[in-house]
Amino acid sequence: MPNLAREPTFLPLTVTAANTAVDREAPARSGARVVLRRAETANRAAADCWTALLAGCNSNGRRVLSSRLRELSEATSVYAGTQWWLSDGAVHRHRVAEAEGRIDEAVREGDGAEFAEAFVGYDQAVATVVVLAQNKVTQSRMGSPTT
Repeated sequence: MPNLAREPTFLPLTVTAANTAVDREAPARSGARVVLRRAETANRAAADCWTALLAGCNSNGRRVLSSRLRELSEATSVYAGTQWWLSDGAVHRHRVAEAEGRIDEAVREGDGAEFAEAFVGYDQAVATVVVLAQNKVTQSRMGSPTT
């Protein structure tokens, strides 16, 4: 029987990718752990915001989400590496920013359907960056000539 008391999950791909990166990360590095913590915090904020949207109220959950998403995006950019984020990763940076903007707009408009749709795009964009960054780390450890 499913657990009906469970909160909705808005960042399943990102949380999974970050968990995988944490498992593979060298103990001295903590970038993936920071991304994971920020993703879990953003997911809780999204669940609170979703509840507020469904209830039609302007609770703290709606006001906090934007900053939690920015924190996750920032942690992701640091994990990916500033140089990559600003050069080869620019297309991903734009996807993350665009999806983040769509979520903010949906929250302002109280549009639950747009909120859910925008979160799918945000989750996919952030998770992609985490996976690409993890692949870069793995390749550099293996001494791959592609890095």
